[in-house]
Amino acid sequence: MKEERVKKSGASDKSKSTHRRYTGSDDFLTAPSQPERTIVGPPEKEQVGDRIKKAREIHSLTLEDLSSRTGIDVDTLRHVESNKLIPPLGELIRLGKALETRMSYFISPGVDKPLTVVKADQRRPIARYGRGRRERYGYSYESLAPEKANRLMEPFIVTLTPTEVAEPSTHDGQEFLFVLEGEMEARVGNQTEILGPGDAVYYDSSQPHLVRCVGDREARILAVLYAGRA
Repeated sequence: MKEERVKKSGASDKSKSTHRRYTGSDDFLTAPSQPERTIVGPPEKEQVGDRIKKAREIHSLTLEDLSSRTGIDVDTLRHVESNKLIPPLGELIRLGKALETRMSYFISPGVDKPLTVVKADQRRPIARYGRGRRERYGYSYESLAPEKANRLMEPFIVTLTPTEVAEPSTHDGQEFLFVLEGEMEARVGNQTEILGPGDAVYYDSSQPHLVRCVGDREARILAVLYAGRA
């Protein structure tokens, strides 16, 4: 769902009249936050929540304002900004649109150089769901380009966990998915495809879409997301 741009000036009491409230939903790959999700990997000096809070304050927005623009509840945003949980990819896209900031900045601002390399043993999981009954709705992802500044694409290794979620979503951008292990179901519009290792799919994220693994086995995919300009 396309978010209206956030004005850099203006009090929060104008927000409800100048921006639509988010009413959409996210598919498995971009599923909404759950309280059980935990941050994994070594902490950094500045984390995702710190960058989101900084961007929000630059735009003079309250948590309530940001919640209205993204559909993410205030309590979840508060946990995000305190680095108690990390938003999934879909929520990062919505936050980027609402804050006129590229999603890549939240994941890692990177440095301005023409080439960055991530060795296989240097990939670090960014987020995952915690243990519990909602774990079957979760996934984990590893960024493959965290050190490249001003990147237009976001490449990830994503592990899909069996789920019963079957509600499609829409949001700005495009997605390219390549199956590495297991089987994945991809629904885009009225078309459904079952993909195995070596298969790939590319689609406009503005089309209703749903991505999930098939059966009771996990699937690993290479996912490249383009969220469009902030």
